[in-house]
Amino acid sequence: MNRISRRSFVSTSATGAAALAAMGIVNSAEGQLVYTKSDWKVSEFNQLAKNPAQVKQVYDVTQIAEGKFLNNIKNSLNGLHFGFGIPNEQIKIVAALHGPANMLNYDDFIWNKYKIGQWLKINDLSTNQPPRKNPYYASKAGAALHYRTEDPDSGDSIYQDTSIQALQQRGVKLLACHTATEEQARALIAHNKLTQQPEEIVKEMLAHPLPNVLVVASMVAAIALLQTDGHYSYVTV
Repeated sequence: MNRISRRSFVSTSATGAAALAAMGIVNSAEGQLVYTKSDWKVSEFNQLAKNPAQVKQVYDVTQIAEGKFLNNIKNSLNGLHFGFGIPNEQIKIVAALHGPANMLNYDDFIWNKYKIGQWLKINDLSTNQPPRKNPYYASKAGAALHYRTEDPDSGDSIYQDTSIQALQQRGVKLLACHTATEEQARALIAHNKLTQQPEEIVKEMLAHPLPNVLVVASMVAAIALLQTDGHYSYVTV
């Protein structure tokens, strides 16, 4: 029988633990960079991919760019429905947010606590100061989304509302990227000189998404499957 020294055993054990962590089998305080199939709501994603809508689009968004992509999505919805006569229930649009845009998936608690506006160099247009809350979520129509008119040409209708809240009401699905969230937790630690471990921040972020946001394992992989399996048309802005 081969005899193993204590030093070689410790070394081998450490190497094995590192390998398991790299595969996502061991969750250390450093974080879980790679999700496996059992770690997230893959069945919900599969339902989204197989959505039977006549027209399906996935917007690949990495930059916030003053939320201009939200206006593009609004134009898609209006053009398809009013311009081409596609019923609303036959339109499905997915906003695949990764890179800096991934932070738009998280609520005011995260934006305030971790000073997201300051970190991403975003200013609130009304105050010209970094916002302490997610500036693109809430609708000016209020939480109940009460609009003064149904006229699609009016800025007082839902059809010209580019808030995330209004677009979600119209059926748009937001996806958050787990990989981006892990990377951004590390960036926030460095930027804000925090003492927390990455996994602690990631868990807090994942506890504070906007309503109806689906966190996917990897956005670049999810986009590929939406195109190949779901036959979504691809739009990048």
